[in-house]
Amino acid sequence: MFACSTSQAHAAQCGSSSAGFAAWKQEFAREAQAKGVSASTIQALMATNYAQATINADRGQRSFNLSLDAFLAKRGATTIVSRGRSLKASQGALFASIQQRYGVSPGPLLAIWGMETGFGSQRGNQNMLASIATLAYDCRRSEYFTEHLYAALQLIDRGALSPSQRGSMHGEVGQTQFMPKAILAYGTGNLENSANALASTANFLKAHGWRAGAGYQPGEPNFAAIQAWNAAGVYQKAIALMGRQIDGGGE
Repeated sequence: MFACSTSQAHAAQCGSSSAGFAAWKQEFAREAQAKGVSASTIQALMATNYAQATINADRGQRSFNLSLDAFLAKRGATTIVSRGRSLKASQGALFASIQQRYGVSPGPLLAIWGMETGFGSQRGNQNMLASIATLAYDCRRSEYFTEHLYAALQLIDRGALSPSQRGSMHGEVGQTQFMPKAILAYGTGNLENSANALASTANFLKAHGWRAGAGYQPGEPNFAAIQAWNAAGVYQKAIALMGRQIDGGGE
């Protein structure tokens, strides 16, 4: 319903502080209504507050500039690998069914789950809609987050997400932290449920070229799918390394 929405969307004027957010919401709401967003969902959008914590986080993502060793230490890689191995054993049937369906081995899925939310323990407590609306208004990456905002509104209209959905600083939700466009494209069920989130993550990786049985280290065929999951090079290498350790491929 919202195809090509972004290319048409910028009558709404982006800004770099809270001062213009209310006026931007008014203009964006008119655009969203013209694209078929329901009145109740638009009302939820209008009720959002400018998410200053999200802007602060967006400006301060310094961990992605660390070396691989420093990044692994900061993110608790040893704990992720240990817990990942344990979960791989205790939930073997789940991971076998996911691998059979999508071709994705357990290691990278567990590494992503551990890295993103500490295996579900840290899923964020920001209002998802406010975070994404704030980032769509913010001039730094307005076009990118406008697409996610339209996806979020569509998910709310469908009843797949609530306007009160909580998530992380950039609007990511669920056990493995999906953005709204990715939920529309690859989500399978409620992503607060770990089995659904892991299957959805495998679905994402498969859609981005994952080949059953191929390697996923840098330079190997499946590393490109990991790169599609997160743009930061140090994150990509960390997932590949931890995944290999969880899957039993050495230290």
